[in-house]
Amino acid sequence: MLVIIAVLKKPLLWPVALKQLWRIRKSNWYTKPPFLPIPEKSYIEFRIHTAYGTSEDFSRMPTDVVTYLSWCRDWPSRR
Repeated sequence: MLVIIAVLKKPLLWPVALKQLWRIRKSNWYTKPPFLPIPEKSYIEFRIHTAYGTSEDFSRMPTDVVTYLSWCRDWPSRR
């Protein structure tokens, strides 16, 4: 929830956040309830594990997500 709040505070990142969510959506998401284009739980768990290891301290996650989305927004190929 803190990640969502951090992104909501940055309106310039909203389009980038939606684009990134669309890119990591489940395959055939429209065939199974809840019929939402959300990523697989296992994918999110994998990404969290690769970023934070076995640590239980995710306090940096909101800042890390905002930094990543800013990087995506500023990537030269988008211009």
